[in-house]
Amino acid sequence: MLNLRSNTLNRSEILSLYTKGYTIPQDYKIGLEYERLPINLDTLKAVDYWGEHGIAICLEQFARKNGWDYIVDENNIIGLAKGHDTITLEPGSQVEISTKPERTIFELKKKIDNINLSLEEILSEHGTILLSYGVSPLSTCKNIHLIPKRRYKIMANYLWGILSDVMMRETAGIQCCIDFKSEEDAMRKFKLANKLTPFMTAMFSNSPIRGGVDTGYKSFRALSWLNTDNDRCGFAGKISEEFSFDDYVDCVLKTPMIFIQRNGQPITINGDITFEEYLKEGYGGIMPSLSDYELQANLCFPEVRLRNFIEIRNHDCVGGDLKYSILAIYKGIFYDNNAMSEAEELLKHLQYKDYSQLRYDNPRYGLKTEIKNSTVLEYVKGIIEIAEKSLKNMQTGESLFIRPVKDYIAKGISPADEIIKKWNGSWNKNLKKMINYLTQ
Repeated sequence: MLNLRSNTLNRSEILSLYTKGYTIPQDYKIGLEYERLPINLDTLKAVDYWGEHGIAICLEQFARKNGWDYIVDENNIIGLAKGHDTITLEPGSQVEISTKPERTIFELKKKIDNINLSLEEILSEHGTILLSYGVSPLSTCKNIHLIPKRRYKIMANYLWGILSDVMMRETAGIQCCIDFKSEEDAMRKFKLANKLTPFMTAMFSNSPIRGGVDTGYKSFRALSWLNTDNDRCGFAGKISEEFSFDDYVDCVLKTPMIFIQRNGQPITINGDITFEEYLKEGYGGIMPSLSDYELQANLCFPEVRLRNFIEIRNHDCVGGDLKYSILAIYKGIFYDNNAMSEAEELLKHLQYKDYSQLRYDNPRYGLKTEIKNSTVLEYVKGIIEIAEKSLKNMQTGESLFIRPVKDYIAKGISPADEIIKKWNGSWNKNLKKMINYLTQ
């Protein structure tokens, strides 16, 4: 364990960020963060932040019509908020809806459908759609401007992976948030979530076409994360049998710092020190605060991120009710002790090196990725079966949200596989036909 020496911040304060998340099982909720790509229907290019038909104007009009508050950075609109619900912009103007977690998927779906209805009405007036897809289908990062958010400019200048600009400006994903009741429960879920991520990535792969061509990958979005910044991406820790809040904190502390904020202004650090060093010595006369640690933790991008809940981050954006299949699988497994045990049993013979290899092979091969004389597809069938049985036992009716992904897996394919087949078949590599398909 690291030895923290600081007059302004100690480990107990940091750990409290996680322990305050304890929730009794009767109050468990599930959350969704849902990113999509703004595309001009005429040109099929990514919609810019600026201009008379830009995303900024659309957000402004939506806020005025629906009574949402602006989120600004130096007077530039970078998002909207209403209560606990937000509509925010990712670096390349990708639109993310994040709602207050709810007890059931039905409640989340109702809220998201209502927001989408109002949002799409505004966007359609500007010839824009929000595409439920994992990577920009035509425009590439060289032609997609960063939104005017200071944090993103600093990140773009720092992140050193060869595809970090692709990740920031082109990709859209879905994140799921789940609760825990104790540190033991959190770590059990954290480790199992990490082990499930490569299988979930393959199951929901949905980004094979980028720049108007077949990339040869099922998930180009997942590939971009492999090539973003290995200091802060991938698995947090070794997902070993012994892992704790302290161990997770150590991972955050050992990561190079990008920047801190004082009086609303960013101070760039650009990896000169780790947070561990910052705790010991400060930086340029500035001593660490708890908000500095929170920022540092948010600037780490593991497949599964620990907060006062568990955030699972590794899915391509998918459309329709398929996105709720992601939530259904996690709710079915993580909110039932027997289901967790069955999932652990299913994966028990896989080692850390197997998961690491899966993470690297999945973007290209998806469900056909080979592992331990089997394939990812065979494991996925078991995962779906466990989740569906658990949801049926809960008797909430949410097992119906398993159906969309189950239909794909029954055919042995992911959304990407279907797109690739049509791209090389009836669509004849026509991007307009692909966009029409994705917007049905």
